[in-house]
Amino acid sequence: MRLVLVGPPGSGKGTQAEWLCERFGLTSIGTGKLLREAIRNGSPAVEGYREPYARGVLAPDGMVNELVAEFFHTARPEKFLVDGYPRTYSQAIAFDALLRQEYLKLDAVFHLALPNAEVVRRVSGRRVCGNGGCAAIYHLTAKPPAAAGVCDQCGGELLQRNDDTDSGIRQRLSEYHANAGPLLDHYRQAGLLREVAAVLQPEEVREIILRHLTQ
Repeated sequence: MRLVLVGPPGSGKGTQAEWLCERFGLTSIGTGKLLREAIRNGSPAVEGYREPYARGVLAPDGMVNELVAEFFHTARPEKFLVDGYPRTYSQAIAFDALLRQEYLKLDAVFHLALPNAEVVRRVSGRRVCGNGGCAAIYHLTAKPPAAAGVCDQCGGELLQRNDDTDSGIRQRLSEYHANAGPLLDHYRQAGLLREVAAVLQPEEVREIILRHLTQ
C-alpha cells in the first residue's frame, strides 16, 4: 500500500497518517520531519534555510524534492504514506519521476478538505514543543498538555509557531489554495484522488478512508 495525504493546515493529515501507518505497517514520510532533521544535522541540502524555516517560509520545491529523493534512495520503502507532499504540481511531477525510478506506484491520494474558517480555528490553537528533538504537537482544546505550556513528553516549553498566528495561517492558506487546484487535478486525472470531508471527527474521517481502501 502506497498512499499520499493532501490537505490544508489543520486538516488532520498527521493524525490520520499516524493511525494508517500503525494499522497497515506503512513507512511514514513527512517532509516537515525530513526538513527538521536536515536542519538539525546541518545537511547541505537545506543550507541557508534555517532562518526562513523559523519564520514559517515554505521550503522551495527543489529542496523538498531532494530530501524526499534522498530518503527513498536510502530507506527504499516498499509500503509508505507521504504526509503533506507533494504540495505543488511541480513537486507531483518530480515525485512521479522518482517513483518510476524506484519501480513503485501510488494506490491512492486522499484530499482532506477543510473550510478556511475551520482551518483558522484549529491551527490558531496549536502549540508545538520548543525542544527540536521532541517537537510534539498539542492543541489548546482538542489535545491540551497536562500542565499549561509544558510538553508532556519532555518538559519543554510549548510555543505557537509564527505561521500559526491568524495572519500566518491566512498567508499559508492563500499559498495552499494557489497550488492545490493543479495538484488535485493532476491526481484526479490519474484516477488516484479520493475526497474526504475533514471537518468530520477523526474517527469518521478514518472510516471513510478505510472504506475507500477496501473498495
